Order: sequence, then C-alpha cells, then structure tokens
Amino acid sequence: MLFTVKSLKKTYSQGGHAVEALKGVDLEIQKGQFVTIMGPSGSGKSTLLHLLGGLDRPTAGSVILNGQAIDRMNDEKLSIFRRRHLGFIFQFFNLLPTLTAVENVALPMLLDKKVMKDIEPRAVELLKKIGLGHRLTHTPDQLSGGEMQRVAICRALVSNPLMILADEPTGNLDSKTGESVLGVLRSMAEDQGKTIVMVTHDPKAASFGTRLIRVRDGNIESDEAVNN
Repeated sequence: MLFTVKSLKKTYSQGGHAVEALKGVDLEIQKGQFVTIMGPSGSGKSTLLHLLGGLDRPTAGSVILNGQAIDRMNDEKLSIFRRRHLGFIFQFFNLLPTLTAVENVALPMLLDKKVMKDIEPRAVELLKKIGLGHRLTHTPDQLSGGEMQRVAICRALVSNPLMILADEPTGNLDSKTGESVLGVLRSMAEDQGKTIVMVTHDPKAASFGTRLIRVRDGNIESDEAVNN
C-alpha cells in the first residue's frame, strides 16, 4: 500500500468555535491509482488533500506515505520530503513570472540544490513529451492557460515523485483545454504508473479517474471504482 491514512482528524478554530473539517478519516491508496475527491464546499475535501501532501498538520491520526509517517516529521524534514517525493498541481498554476518554462519545471530540483545543467535535459524532455517543445524559453505571460498548466504538470513530475496531488487543476481552464489536461493526467497514471489524487467539483473531471471518493461533513461518504 502506497498511502495509508488512519483516524485522520482536523479541527480549526473559527470565531472562538471549534470546527471539525475532518472527523476521523481512514483511507488507503494503491500505487498507480488515479483518485478523484469530490464534495460540496466545506466538506473537507481540500483539507484532506492538504494533509495528504503535508501542507497542513492533522489534529489527530496518521498519514503514512511509502512507510514513512509524514505527520511526525519536523518542518525541515517534511519540506525536503515534499520536494523530493510529492508533486503538486494547483488551479492557478503558481509559475514564477520571470522564469522560462524550462526554469519553472526545474525549480523544485534547483531548490533541492541540484545544478541547472544536470536538471535541464529532464525538464526539456518532459516539456517535449507534453507538446511544449516549442515553448521552452517562453515565460508564463507568453503562454496560454492550458500551456501554463502543462508546465505545472511537468514541474510536478520533474523529481519523479511517489504521488501527484492536484487541487482543482482544470478550474481555471475552458472545457476543451481542461479535458486535454485531464487526458495528460490519466495517461500519466495508465502509461507511467503514477499515483494521482485530485480534488475537483466537476463530475466530468472526476470521470477521468479510476476511483471516486465523495466527502461530506468531514467524513468519507462513498468510495467506488470508476469505469472509464
């Protein structure tokens, strides 16, 4: 089992009141699955994704990835673990405006003190595979929304992570471009064996996955295979 979550709870304080975002979630994810998480606003789906990625700390419970309890790591170790073993794709791309496509893709490994000349061949290879070989030296303001999201996908892949976590990756794209991006994610799972966990509000986007988890009121309401 690649990912195991046990009795996961997260409580926030709002206006002096305790709000339970997650109420004791148990979850297992196998290598190569494309898992989509859906639920109404405030259901806890984004909180769950952030806890899986070590972007937030649980109030109780454990998050174990590839045998390592990431909830018990100190901030420095967790930061290194995220950089080396997890890839993140966000709705708003989060590309640095002054960097080229290649430099944006290479960024996680540059932050890990790798040298650009060693990283560049992989960054270029990833961009070419995703159809952006003609955009290598372009900055984000010279790219379309779909192209920027493809650069973000390459950035998530550059360190060959154990898992890719995507938070509404098509929420800022038109439907045609969004479907193209989702097709790329699905091929990553099917052809490369990548494990993907994606939060979405769009049933069409969820249909690209192989497993659908519905979250409501901080609990997993249903968990089922998706027939593509």
